[in-house]
Amino acid sequence: MAVSVKDVAAAASVSVGTVSNVLNRPDKVAPETVARVQAAIERLGFVRNDAARQLRAGRSRSIGLIVLDSANPFFAEVARGAEERAAEHGISVLLGSSDQDRDRENTYLDLFREQRVNGVLLTPQSLDPTRAAALRDAGIPVVLLDAELDGGGIPSVAVDDVEGGHLAVAHLLDRGRRRIAFVGQPSIRQVADRLEGARRALADVPGAELEVIEVDALTVLQGREAGERIAQRAPEDRPDAVFCANDLLAVGVLQGAAILGSVRVPDDMALVGYDDIEFAQSTVVALSSVRQPARAIGAAAVDVLFERLDDPASPPRHVRFRPELVVRASSA
Repeated sequence: MAVSVKDVAAAASVSVGTVSNVLNRPDKVAPETVARVQAAIERLGFVRNDAARQLRAGRSRSIGLIVLDSANPFFAEVARGAEERAAEHGISVLLGSSDQDRDRENTYLDLFREQRVNGVLLTPQSLDPTRAAALRDAGIPVVLLDAELDGGGIPSVAVDDVEGGHLAVAHLLDRGRRRIAFVGQPSIRQVADRLEGARRALADVPGAELEVIEVDALTVLQGREAGERIAQRAPEDRPDAVFCANDLLAVGVLQGAAILGSVRVPDDMALVGYDDIEFAQSTVVALSSVRQPARAIGAAAVDVLFERLDDPASPPRHVRFRPELVVRASSA
């Protein structure tokens, strides 16, 4: 049978209220009483019912984090940064992955509201205004992570993806490439911004062309299929450079081109990814990529969330990081 607060109180010859004060407000209890109660706790093996305490307080000691794909190493690093910063506040992070599914995103938002989390960090597939309002009414602030919404009404932490797309394609153009393909899923806001940056770079170079190859997901498998389709084309019909919306797609494109062996990277086709995940340096041809400071993004989102908790009436703060182009063998 589980040891209760009453058992601890009896063993320490104090009241239940005194045990509660030792657990939650030890500064209000005499040091010798604290020592006696702690000795009883250790002797009996008492474990506090934190869930019940949180329920009475009306708030948990956690925040929710919803990302597009928890299997993506970029989001894993974002989550690590958020967890490290939240731990400094004595708060845990509950992680959910929407898998780019709107219904699943809404399910997590509802769940976190029911769990009375302190706040939610969200990389939105499509933020439902009804859910956002329900969280706001429950006193649960939302901070957008690796994303921004028009209007700026919700605090956000993101990277300038338009600039990132411009950096990638301007680099390819500087290398003399003129037939450029963009592989991505433009229905996702961040991807659409990267595509916009790519188009702006091409607008400065007469004769340069941009082909958009849409995929159903930002995964290695989808990239491999796109790479195979590119490799099957006649040389004069193929792009001489590919910019992928993330590194997973770029790794897949590299694999797809290698399977048929008809396209050499970078000789026949230069390749640039996005995110600069750790694996990008370890591919057969080291991958050029646009780097996002993933861990710093996660930590900054927690900072913005706690600022919102401290002052709910303050104007929404928006943090925007600058991307960095990392050039490796795939585009050299």
